[in-house]
Amino acid sequence: MGIINTSRRQTAVYWPPTGGRDRFGKVQYGTAIELRVRWEDVQEEFIDENGTRQLSKSLVYVGEDLMVGGVLWLGTLATVEHLNDPKANDGAFEIKGIGKLPNLKATEFLRTCFL
Repeated sequence: MGIINTSRRQTAVYWPPTGGRDRFGKVQYGTAIELRVRWEDVQEEFIDENGTRQLSKSLVYVGEDLMVGGVLWLGTLATVEHLNDPKANDGAFEIKGIGKLPNLKATEFLRTCFL
């Protein structure tokens, strides 16, 4: 296991977007899951899916491919206050951009979420 995997020592909760909306137009999310992450509260410039320059609030390194539009929150499932409304949790942020960088042998990937 390389440094990419061993650096993720924090826990975050991820809500994937379902692609649907409720009758009020609010985005719907799937079942929340816990992930091992490295969460850095740092501003970083990135290019979003539309080619627009954005400035992140945080960078989160994850071990799985996540989706733009999903929500991440630093904490555990046991401590989530609003399980069915992820954005109601203080400190929960929508994923605005994603990066994926392989190691030299392409056996591991550094996956970055821009919040």
